[in-house]
Amino acid sequence: MAQQQQKPATESASGRLWGGRFTGATDPLMVAYNESIYFDRAFFAQDIAGSVAFARANVGTGILTKDEFAAIENGFHLVLEEWQTDQFEIKDGIDEDIHTANERRLGEIIGTGIAGKLHTGRSRNDQVATDLRLWLRDELREIETYLVNLLKTIAVRAEEDIDLLMPSYTHLQRAQPIRWSHWLLSYGSAFVNDLERLREVIKHVNKCPLGCGAVNGNAFSIDRLAMAKELGFDGLIYNSMAAVADRDFILETMQWGSTLMLHVSRWSEDLIIYSSAEFGFTKLADAYTTGSSLMPQKKNCDSLELLRGKCGRTFGQMAGLMMTIKGIPSTYNKDLQESVEPILEHVKTLKDSLLIAGRVLSTLTTFPEKMLAALTPDMLATDLAEYLVRQGLPFRETHHIAGRVVALAENEKVPMDTLTVEQLKGVDSRFGEDVLDVFDYEHSVEMKTVTGGTSRSAVKEQIGLLKEFTMKREN
Repeated sequence: MAQQQQKPATESASGRLWGGRFTGATDPLMVAYNESIYFDRAFFAQDIAGSVAFARANVGTGILTKDEFAAIENGFHLVLEEWQTDQFEIKDGIDEDIHTANERRLGEIIGTGIAGKLHTGRSRNDQVATDLRLWLRDELREIETYLVNLLKTIAVRAEEDIDLLMPSYTHLQRAQPIRWSHWLLSYGSAFVNDLERLREVIKHVNKCPLGCGAVNGNAFSIDRLAMAKELGFDGLIYNSMAAVADRDFILETMQWGSTLMLHVSRWSEDLIIYSSAEFGFTKLADAYTTGSSLMPQKKNCDSLELLRGKCGRTFGQMAGLMMTIKGIPSTYNKDLQESVEPILEHVKTLKDSLLIAGRVLSTLTTFPEKMLAALTPDMLATDLAEYLVRQGLPFRETHHIAGRVVALAENEKVPMDTLTVEQLKGVDSRFGEDVLDVFDYEHSVEMKTVTGGTSRSAVKEQIGLLKEFTMKREN
């Protein structure tokens, strides 16, 4: 195998933000290995906002004059415009990260005499922590909106399809009759829990590390509360070492995201099964399916399969970062740079997945006749047992009696609802003339009037609660 030729180390480190004590050159491979600008550029707006807040606070410390702050603020406005219009030119080998790039460009616009004061008392350690928290907070609030919209779609479909009856499944075996809406709302319940947890995660993310310096704080008595307020943080992180070292807020986001995707994956799996020819309960819109390059008849649920598959990716990102962080010593270490790319991809996956899930559901076609045809009389065996309970018999006895009726129908090779009253009385004389009324699927679901049940009133209650929840916002 040909060996890659090593490029000569000709670039001096002395021109970098950290280069004062260095006289030797940096290996070009190390330059590329070390830099993060091509992914942390995603934080350009947050980095500028944090720098403006820091500069404003340094007017109060006396580091900057009001005129110098105005120059910095106006200069950063121009830098921001360049990023927003794709005019910002990254200098390869110079712009190590987004912080370096923004400060370098600011110096070109307003002069290094003023721009060089900006970083006084600040480290990239507290700067990147601030950027990450600002960016992640805003992204999670957008994800919150997407999740709320998915819940609204679930509520709409549950209300529209409330008349549809289908089998429920345990162990992937037919169990008891339910409403299709009840299945939808079961995942609605899981996603409500996800939304509640997300709102807690946002609170943990939205704490301000700015003003903590590299590790032991700021020597110029900068007003951290003022900066936190300007940037929209809920409060401060009160230990400088913890502020620069903490990536729990990223891990917690990934843990939350993995749980969300777990629910999305199970939801997708159900719909993949229901959309198969063997079930035929649902059909995805063409916009969210693909075909086969060989078999013309195929219509594959690729959207749902990808949702299911991307669940594993989110788990992997979470586990990978936990392994990265678990062994590093306290405060900032370069290992923490490895938190950036996973969270960028993780967040994009969550956003895309929620949008796809909502669109799949809103355009999904249901086939009520197929759902109804999948119901079988033996699924009413529990109803038969409960019929006898209402005659005063203990359930353990009626369960056994109903089991004997199931066995009788199997032995006779007929559906349970075609057995005669006389045949049922032959199993147990306490069956009445009205026993055949039990074999009615609508009657079965309507008997479950308890809160959380399958009756029309119980399902409508769930829909109402879901609608009410989606209207709430955290203060």
